[in-house]
Amino acid sequence: MTASGDGARYPSIQQLQLFLLLSQELHFGRAARRAFMAQPTFSRHITALEERLGIGLVDRTTRRVALSTAGRALLGQVRSVVDAADDLRREAESRANAVVGRIVIGSFEAIASMDPIPAVMEQLRGTLPRLEVEVLRTGFDSPAALLRGEVDAAFMFLPVPDGLQTLSLARGTRCAAMSHGNTLADKGPLTLADLGDQPHVGWSEQVPKVYRDFWAVDPRPDGRPVRYSPHTVIDYESALPLIAMGEGIQFPPEAARWLYPRPGVSYVDVTDLEPWTAALAWLPARRDEPIVAALRHATREVLRRRPSRPHGR
Repeated sequence: MTASGDGARYPSIQQLQLFLLLSQELHFGRAARRAFMAQPTFSRHITALEERLGIGLVDRTTRRVALSTAGRALLGQVRSVVDAADDLRREAESRANAVVGRIVIGSFEAIASMDPIPAVMEQLRGTLPRLEVEVLRTGFDSPAALLRGEVDAAFMFLPVPDGLQTLSLARGTRCAAMSHGNTLADKGPLTLADLGDQPHVGWSEQVPKVYRDFWAVDPRPDGRPVRYSPHTVIDYESALPLIAMGEGIQFPPEAARWLYPRPGVSYVDVTDLEPWTAALAWLPARRDEPIVAALRHATREVLRRRPSRPHGR
């Protein structure tokens, strides 16, 4: 393959990155400072980019800087090229580093079955085939499992106790789980006010308070205290028999309809429940460890490819 003089007309990635900075700042001095570069040097890079493309990208006057018509038209393509170069670099680094070993990922009850987590796991395994991936079912003890080192990272619901870093994955609606025999079981959609007198199957003291309050909606929006049943549970699976027997209600994610179908349990829409948010969580001290960084990267790659969508179920 021989070199071609046409190659001199191709812009460098650095020049394109500097053009993006200038498009954000519309000021050569500020953009140069962000690039840790002297302003004359920065200006020469932009001029060289225009010469290579054969078109003016910036309208300059003594009073202001603005993108030219061509600059505005090409901005999206420039951003796509820079993003593609970043993807190439990350992929090359990932393969060059060849992360090997074993990662243990906590999964809050059945959350690993919920979108987009299966795609994250597929991305992780596909990108790093030499990394052994183990998924460990956890519950409200997920933060403690992270602190004890039993898992390297965990998929869980927000909110989480202090001391963890998180990356939000998806949001969705919640519903009320109640006995088939409950007089409200076929009355939906309901509001929290409709359910004010219904006893709630409470959570064990072993469950962090931030979780107990969120999932029981305690206090209620109108300030009323929650009426708890005499029973407490450590996880949703344990609550289901009590719910079926009419001992109380709970407010699980809408996905419980198909993840936890049980005889005697009805799932009813509630219009004013705060949505759930699923997240990946890790300890700050382990953020940049190769296996945790690989999982974080796989997660971001999946999220980047996904179109923005309204809250799912």
